[in-house]
Amino acid sequence: MTTPENALSLTIDGTPDFGSEVLKSLYRITGRSTVELRRAIRDGEPIYTAGLFGNDHIQVVPRLEKTADYLDSRGIPFSVHEWVDGESEQISIDVMRQIIESADGEFR
Repeated sequence: MTTPENALSLTIDGTPDFGSEVLKSLYRITGRSTVELRRAIRDGEPIYTAGLFGNDHIQVVPRLEKTADYLDSRGIPFSVHEWVDGESEQISIDVMRQIIESADGEFR
């Protein structure tokens, strides 16, 4: 999966082998196939990446938030990364939400 220059991404910690219920739920939220999700989890890659400041910002950010909420509600550990100019830095979920909130007014 190619990561945009400026984005937020979610990566599941470890390599859990989820049953079909979790993968189907993640598919419905992210739109990624269960094969893509399994591969991303196995390879330690983001299961969802939301490009910021683009034309699809309004569509991808809610999916990012729903994915984070779903993982949190299931007790599934995950990491959030902020991508700026192609460089990645791990951030907290609170910082992710602050970034989203600060950009909200610019894209409606």
